[in-house]
Amino acid sequence: MLDIKFVRENPDIVRENIKKKFQEYKLPLVDGVIRLDVFYREKLAELEDSRAEMNKISKQIGALMSQGKKEEAEEAKSVVSGLKKAIPEIEKKVEESKSAIREIMLQIPQIIADDVPQGKDDSENVEVERFGEPSVPEFEVPYHIEIMERLNGVELEPARKTSGAGFYYLKGDIARLHSAILSYARDFMIEKGFVYYIPPFMIRSEVVTGVMSFAEMEGMMYKIEGEDLYLIGTSEHSMIGKFINEIIPESELPQALTSYSPCFRKEVGAHGIEERGVYRIHQFEKQEMVVICRPEESAEWFEKMWKYTVEFFRSLDIPVRALECCSGDLADLKVKSIDVEAWSPRQEKYFEVGSCSNLGDAQSRRLGIRVKNTDGDKFSPHTLNNTVAAPPRMLIAFLENNLESNGSVRIPEALRGYIGGKNKLEVC
Repeated sequence: MLDIKFVRENPDIVRENIKKKFQEYKLPLVDGVIRLDVFYREKLAELEDSRAEMNKISKQIGALMSQGKKEEAEEAKSVVSGLKKAIPEIEKKVEESKSAIREIMLQIPQIIADDVPQGKDDSENVEVERFGEPSVPEFEVPYHIEIMERLNGVELEPARKTSGAGFYYLKGDIARLHSAILSYARDFMIEKGFVYYIPPFMIRSEVVTGVMSFAEMEGMMYKIEGEDLYLIGTSEHSMIGKFINEIIPESELPQALTSYSPCFRKEVGAHGIEERGVYRIHQFEKQEMVVICRPEESAEWFEKMWKYTVEFFRSLDIPVRALECCSGDLADLKVKSIDVEAWSPRQEKYFEVGSCSNLGDAQSRRLGIRVKNTDGDKFSPHTLNNTVAAPPRMLIAFLENNLESNGSVRIPEALRGYIGGKNKLEVC
């Protein structure tokens, strides 16, 4: 969420940013919120003046009575009475306009970074760099569910009976591989200096609206019926929400956190054939990284964070590429974002396995997170998040890139200690 003062003083910059994101329908919001802001500040000044006047006259009443000026004292009481009646109505207008301003400000997108490529949607995202040599083996690479089934590691039909489409049972070596990847991802980030967390898996609505846009919320979140709780779509939600309405001493920055959680998503929308199986699902697990830092440090953290994901995948012999999201593909809270995509030998193309985002001060403003420096001044910190690993989707890349001609799956050295020392998974 932008600072209303910034919008007031830089309306043209805000309008141009909206145009860059191809959201022209939001342009009227700028003039609307500026008009509301003028009204709000007028009413706030009127409220403060009325309270000050009432306090001033109230103090004079006693002095007038002691001086025997009863008539003047009664006139003063009448003025105070009138102010007491008027003030609640002014307070109501102040609160209503303040609430209306916030509602509009939540819809105005964050100012994107100057170097974000311009484009309408994800088809215009820009490749940054490739890591590892993508290859296609001489033998046919089966669909990932077939690979899992040959290893006796997945059951979809029982999950459809218990839970419906978009769910799964993993078992045996595949379930063990799934857990091994998450354990390795946890330790990988701990070695990078991140503090490990297991957060709450449900959050309140004030946290939801603080960490994401309304559009994202509608398409992702599951609401707990009868309670002010939502199932998290990613542990970033809990981890940033942890600091709601807090004042953090500057000496405690940066906060570099890595968190494990199950994730729950509606996944609203039509899906293609390549998204069946365990590619796009309602429930999965993920290791995340989250950073809260000084504004001047966020660009450096952004670069480090997406490269950590690249390093993680390369340690498992999976070729990846970094793809920068264009202006039209950025969610409203994001300043800049890079997707990490893994190579699929079967499809002979890359597909998304993680996303790194710099959200500037959008989340901290929405959640009331402030930092206090040694001089006592306060500022809004920047927040960033990035996927380390999100199996079972990540399993698709792992299985395809480590598949051998006889159907077995090679285990890279980095992962062997997490799966009982095995160097491969054998066909059952």
